[in-house]
Amino acid sequence: MDKIDRRILKTRQAIQSTFLQMLVKEGFDEITVRNITEKANIGRKTFYLHYMDKYDLLDRIVDDHIAQLREICDQKKDIGIIEGSILWFTYFEQHKSFFAALFKSKDASSFRKKLLSFTIGEISKKINEDSHPIIDKQIFLKFLGTATMGVLESYVLEEIDRDMESVATQVVQLYRLTLERRNEAEVYRHIEKTRLNDTLS
Repeated sequence: MDKIDRRILKTRQAIQSTFLQMLVKEGFDEITVRNITEKANIGRKTFYLHYMDKYDLLDRIVDDHIAQLREICDQKKDIGIIEGSILWFTYFEQHKSFFAALFKSKDASSFRKKLLSFTIGEISKKINEDSHPIIDKQIFLKFLGTATMGVLESYVLEEIDRDMESVATQVVQLYRLTLERRNEAEVYRHIEKTRLNDTLS
């Protein structure tokens, strides 16, 4: 049984390794299952024993990255917010070629959706559930998540001419500023509501 497991693992590693090399060199949109099997020196039937298609293969790899990012987010709880942001951006720096290839792809939309959903989920954990902002929470989270993704994509694609620590630090500063403005809006709303109630009574 162990031999079969090792064989399966070895085959999957070969498929993923070949896929990742092609992803960086050729881009996701140009990859076909036939290309992968030829370069990995395996049969098409063998490929389909492990993955449904190239999208399924990509999803599995992206899920692995998100699992690692989730571990980083757990680590961030024990350090400062700026240090945590640097840790987050460091991960994308270490895997820049992979993420750059996906950000450039037109066909890898599931990657964007998964990463955005994960990012919004992590931001949501930091929002006070008992607050009642003027702006709808769902819209607020979508705004912050999309903004974070936009900066991340521009950094990975080297559209931002700044070092990694500078980008990570400024993202935190913008995040804090946005939350401060949101809190100010909540306080103002509370004051106005109290004033109105006093007037009516």
